[in-house]
Amino acid sequence: MNLFSQGALHKRNHGLDFQVKTWHNREKDHEQLDKGTMELVNAQKESSELGGLRLVDELESLRKSVEAEKQFVNFNFFRVSPDWRKLDTETKSVFKAEFQSVYERFREHFLLFSYSLVGFDSKADLMLWRIGTSMDLIQEMTAKLFRTSLGSHLESADVYLAVTKDRMFVKDSIEDRKHVNAGEKKYHFVYPCAKHKDWYEKSSDERDALIQENFMVGKRFENIKIHLTHAFGFSDQEYIISFETDEPRDFLALAEELRQTPASKFTLRGMPIYTCRQRPLMECLDALG
Repeated sequence: MNLFSQGALHKRNHGLDFQVKTWHNREKDHEQLDKGTMELVNAQKESSELGGLRLVDELESLRKSVEAEKQFVNFNFFRVSPDWRKLDTETKSVFKAEFQSVYERFREHFLLFSYSLVGFDSKADLMLWRIGTSMDLIQEMTAKLFRTSLGSHLESADVYLAVTKDRMFVKDSIEDRKHVNAGEKKYHFVYPCAKHKDWYEKSSDERDALIQENFMVGKRFENIKIHLTHAFGFSDQEYIISFETDEPRDFLALAEELRQTPASKFTLRGMPIYTCRQRPLMECLDALG
């Protein structure tokens, strides 16, 4: 083989080796992509292969779903019937264990938090705070809880359903502008918020500015986490505002200051405010009597 042929062969081998390395590097990079990004990449590839037939708004929709999937937020308040307290201790223990078993089965689908209202409110004894991405699962879980023996002694005192808009709830994670840890505080004050008709005559920018002013007041209370979720379309409420804190006195001070803001003039009075104490579910059930 002459030198020219050897050189050409070496060049081809070198080129093949480079392609193999490049292929391996690409494979390694692809493995590091998360599932959501891979869906977006595949969608863009499919769009190219189909000659650009995929609509731009479909790709934009997929891109947004990759960035953040909205969450449904459910506050379910229960009241126990007086007949529950007439049952013997052993029977109640069996019923509570069954109820807890059903509850725990849904933990993989939701951020789940249980609260006791015993001694705080005459309207309800138990509250379940559920955060997830499926309304159907919220309904399925509620139905299965009602089918338990303990569930036959419960009735819904109030139910609120809302959706996240800007911030998503997480648990045991690092908070940032888009994420907030849920269920970290002992007390949770839940405030369904409805507005006077004058509120809706203001522009969207004006309403947002008033809400932002309230949040700026809340920022001065570092011990309090304020959650604003949107309930419009689900119920008569515009928002569900809830406050998590370890110190109830701080919430009372914040509530007093919020009453002085311009946005408070548009808030309908007489809406319930629930005071809830977070506890493990079994402790909440034990508190029922």
